[in-house]
Amino acid sequence: MVDSSLGKMLLEEVSPVVMVLCTPLVEETFLKNGLSFVETLKPFCNFSNIDVPVRTSGDQLYRLKKFTLRLFNASDIKQPNVEVAKQRLLHVITQAGENVFHDLKSDPPQITDILSNPESEIAPTWFQYYNKELIRTLSFSDHEAFDHPVACLLVVSSKEEDPLNKFVDLFNTNRLPSLLNDGIMDPKILKHYLLVHDNQDATTERTSKVLSEMRSTFGNNECNLLCTNSSKEGNIEHQANPWASFKSSVPAEKLGCALTGDDIVEIKDLMQEFASRHIIPYMEQKVRDLNQQISATRKGLRNQIKNLWWRKGKDDVPESTKGSMYTFSSTESQIRILGDYAFMLHDYELALSSYRLISTDYKLDKAWKHYAGVQEMMGLAYFISDQSIKEAEYCMENAFSTYMKLGKSGFQNATRCGLWWAEMLKARDQYKEAASVYFRICGEEPLHAAVMLEQSSYCFVLTKPAMLHKYGFHLVLSGDHYKICDQVNHAIRTYRSAISVYESTTWSHIKDHVYFHIGQWYAIVGMNDVAVRNMLRVLDCGNQSKSTQEIFLRDFFDIVKKTGMKHEVVGLRLPVINMSSLQVIYEDHRTYASQASALVEETIWESLEDDIIPSLNSGKSNWLELQSKLLPKKYKESNVCVVGESVKVDLEFRNPLLISTSVTSVSLICELTANSDDLKLVDKEPSSLSLGTEHNQVTTSGVSSFTLSEMDFTLGGGEKKLVRLTVTPSEEGILKIVGVRWELSGSIVGVHYFQSVPTKAKTNKAKKKNKLTPTDALKFLVIKSLPRLEGSIDHLPDKMYAGDLRYLVLELKNNSESPIKNLKMKISHPRFVNPESHEEELTPAFPDCLKKGHEQNIVQRETISIFAFPKDVSLQGDRSLRWPLWLRAAIPGTISLYFTIYYEMENVSSIMKYRTLRMHYNLKVLPSLETSFEITPSPSRLQEFLVRMDIVNRANSNAFEIHQLSTVGCRWGISLLQPVDTILPSKSLLPGQALSCFFMIKDCRKSETEEEKTMSVPPSQTDIKLITPEDDDEKLYDIVNSPLASFHESERSFSGTSDQSSPNTVDFILISRLAKSSNPSAEQDLPKILSHHSCHNRIRSSIPLSWSLDGPKTMNHDFSTSFCEIKLKMVIRNTSDGFLSVSINTIDGLQDTSAPTPSSENQSGWRYVPAITEEMKLTSDVMGSRLGKPPASMESSPPFIWSGSSSTKVQIQPLSTTEIPLQISVFSPGTYSLSSYKLVWELSEHENAPSSTSSGTCEGYPYYITVLQSE
Repeated sequence: MVDSSLGKMLLEEVSPVVMVLCTPLVEETFLKNGLSFVETLKPFCNFSNIDVPVRTSGDQLYRLKKFTLRLFNASDIKQPNVEVAKQRLLHVITQAGENVFHDLKSDPPQITDILSNPESEIAPTWFQYYNKELIRTLSFSDHEAFDHPVACLLVVSSKEEDPLNKFVDLFNTNRLPSLLNDGIMDPKILKHYLLVHDNQDATTERTSKVLSEMRSTFGNNECNLLCTNSSKEGNIEHQANPWASFKSSVPAEKLGCALTGDDIVEIKDLMQEFASRHIIPYMEQKVRDLNQQISATRKGLRNQIKNLWWRKGKDDVPESTKGSMYTFSSTESQIRILGDYAFMLHDYELALSSYRLISTDYKLDKAWKHYAGVQEMMGLAYFISDQSIKEAEYCMENAFSTYMKLGKSGFQNATRCGLWWAEMLKARDQYKEAASVYFRICGEEPLHAAVMLEQSSYCFVLTKPAMLHKYGFHLVLSGDHYKICDQVNHAIRTYRSAISVYESTTWSHIKDHVYFHIGQWYAIVGMNDVAVRNMLRVLDCGNQSKSTQEIFLRDFFDIVKKTGMKHEVVGLRLPVINMSSLQVIYEDHRTYASQASALVEETIWESLEDDIIPSLNSGKSNWLELQSKLLPKKYKESNVCVVGESVKVDLEFRNPLLISTSVTSVSLICELTANSDDLKLVDKEPSSLSLGTEHNQVTTSGVSSFTLSEMDFTLGGGEKKLVRLTVTPSEEGILKIVGVRWELSGSIVGVHYFQSVPTKAKTNKAKKKNKLTPTDALKFLVIKSLPRLEGSIDHLPDKMYAGDLRYLVLELKNNSESPIKNLKMKISHPRFVNPESHEEELTPAFPDCLKKGHEQNIVQRETISIFAFPKDVSLQGDRSLRWPLWLRAAIPGTISLYFTIYYEMENVSSIMKYRTLRMHYNLKVLPSLETSFEITPSPSRLQEFLVRMDIVNRANSNAFEIHQLSTVGCRWGISLLQPVDTILPSKSLLPGQALSCFFMIKDCRKSETEEEKTMSVPPSQTDIKLITPEDDDEKLYDIVNSPLASFHESERSFSGTSDQSSPNTVDFILISRLAKSSNPSAEQDLPKILSHHSCHNRIRSSIPLSWSLDGPKTMNHDFSTSFCEIKLKMVIRNTSDGFLSVSINTIDGLQDTSAPTPSSENQSGWRYVPAITEEMKLTSDVMGSRLGKPPASMESSPPFIWSGSSSTKVQIQPLSTTEIPLQISVFSPGTYSLSSYKLVWELSEHENAPSSTSSGTCEGYPYYITVLQSE
């Protein structure tokens, strides 16, 4: 362990002391070199290879390889003054702080670099000087002997008048240190006499004579001569100056300027000889003598018992904390001297035995400082001799604890013990334990604590693995203590190192603390730019309390104002810019009517415009392919914008603080390379550059090539705000959007660049092989000014009820003098919007214009995907075009309506021949009335059907009135089955209320081949009023020649699940309106008419046919002459789309002549049964009772029989009707049910098909006939 850091320190600090006594002329001689005598010799007192044989207690020799002498003037051999010692320590720290000042401007060290450095480079080098100075504050203490002078070097100049008397006078008692006179140190020490000869002044003859006299007086071996200052000029410069590290107050070139190389060699030889031939032999002899003396008096069992007996009476002696209990001649002091001399001569076994021997004495005497000092030296001896680690640590712990028990008087000794102990642990790689020792010796003095905490932090970073958080935390604590002592440079240095620990962590509070304070401290030392840079890191301190944020912001702006200039900060975090929100909105051939239109996904517009944009002659191409053929190759990847039309950038700003922040002068940073012609850019480099440094100024031609918008806004605590910034080019060329800038408090200019940020361009290009880079997405080819169409829809509501019908006007305007033509419009939801076929002339009276009796232009009924404006429509200048639109809310929900208006331009640009105007509106449709229809056929009337209509009011708050129900087309007539008052007595349908009502519809076609124009029913019978009689003067709405017809066609197309030409389906339109409110002003924006369309309602039937049996109801016949024959007719209709085969099977032999109860087992829908009078019922009953018990001969005879064929089979075409004649023979009067037949049917898809798709049997309908006996 000798080669360890602690071993080297012990070699220097626990080494023999030589007291120097010299005359003033000697000091004057050496001051010619800028050095005192002691300073001149100090560099040559460390011997790394002295190789001196030594024998101490035993007979075995060992050789000293390394040895050190410590030289002190006699005046310095005293216990240091506390205040002076503090000043020396302060000087070391302050000097170190000044040396690191210029390094503070560099970037902070990275933790990876710190961890990769060797151990010797991690901690600052000035720590070892500080620790040495700290240890030297305890020099010449009264309880230790290794600072006692071993020898005295008396130095006299050869220029003295009486040199021999000077030697005698130098060792006078009055000139000796007080420690020697007070008996603490032994004054009987080795004396060596040195005569100094200055080659510049004195003559060698006299010097030789004086030397001879000295040797004859003091002894030949105790006298030496030193010749110096051989350089006459005194201007020698030493390349490797040995005194530079010992004295920094004098320039290095002046140190030793009169000393030649031979002089230096002579000094080296002098000190080598002095140490090897005088000091070491003297100490060796002293150790042998003391060891022999102590062995005789203290060692051995007898002497130990004697010593214990003698000390038995000292048990009650009070503890000694002040003064010294022992003189140099006491046995205890002699043992201590023996131990220290043996330690300095590297005989650590003898030193340990001596320390052990005296340790018990000090403990019994309660001399705790002496006891702790001996324990301290035992621990060092164990360590340096590489013996028991546990014993070494035990001794150091024991010494440290004992020193600390002494209180304030022992703290300095505890500090020195702690430093040696920490070095001992570090030498064994126990860095964590060493850190705890440094922490224990911090004490109350802030500056001392700062140094110890910093040394502790470096121990944490040297542990395996490194304890980085403790490393950073102790650095922060150290920096705070440095700042308390006004050591700002050191505070900054420690905080800079702590930054590397916390900048990549989520410990935001301590991170903000570090950056904030280091910014403040940089401002104190005058580095305002670095201060601002560090303070910027705490502006995004949303995790801090509101009061802390206010302090941060106030101090930050104070520092900025002190600089007296505006600071441009790239990447300023106040406010925070959300780059994922960056959207670039610009107009090329695609223009937008509103911001909402620009934010729609491009794919929606592309799908809508697919059929409206023209293609090139060489096959179908989109606009981008056309552009790529016209643009120069160099700019094919550029976006295109137009002179005078703004490029908009949407960007979200967020305030990370809890306090409001005012942001001013927010604008884009742009560059525009101006060129005269957009098609001459192929081989030209940018000719002029205009930077957007002047914002929000109305620029004139030749001053700036673009205009920037500027915004001021205030962000509340945590508030986010989406800001739209614009740049409007006024010249053709290449425009680049570089970034955004803003100002805070008029002194900080924040700048954020977009180069490495992904950008959303709302006019996304079509599919390309190569995607645009972020730089390309913010680069635009500016072409000359083009016409631009502006459009809006008047009075478009935000909220409607389902079925609500509105009359709107589309207004288009072109402010350019260049005309536009060939206008086309495509609507995403033709089910909702239907344009008129002519321009608005007079605003119609809505909704009365939809009622019957008003002149109407018949609206085109088929659904139109693209609406073409008339060819003669052209817009330019101040003229505007107002075009009527009909809007109907088809279904509830949130509906996005998209309009694209295409128009062409003439002779304006070779790049753009046409443009499109995109319009987008969101419409919220609330539920209103929900309808459903059920249609069932009449069993006895082929052309009549019963309709059940179910209505539910799905609205949350409003009631509706039912106005009208209509069937679509002239085929179906509709009629009421009950009065209107009984359908809805309350006149309105309340929210949540349901209603069911019934109607009769009739198929008015004469045959299946007739068209609608041959219908026998007039159109007026297709509508019925559902309003109360007091409102009977209101006219019905025209569903044929109004927008209702077009919307109905759209509904049929949308719900096209059924064959639209199928006769088995019926379409209905229900007209309703909102119930009248008691507040007329609230009805201004409410719906005036609602239409509810129900399409493809099929007629419900379980069988594919319907039939009826026709004939007389009552007959009179004379049965006395013959039986009665009655002719009947059965009409059968095929109600399906297939081919129907029907067999009629009649059954004779009904015995029960009473009217049976009609069975509904095989009946479909409802049945029409003719009324039978009470009189006829009585007659029937009489006849029944009379014939109830016929004679036995008549029981086998039926009352009537079917006299036609018993089975008839017919083939019926799809949707066709056939008639079959039937006949019965009645043998007696009565009332009979002619339901004794069955219809067996088979349905197939093709005529004469071998197999049927379905089949079944139908029982006959009840049909009653009464036959009376004629008189």
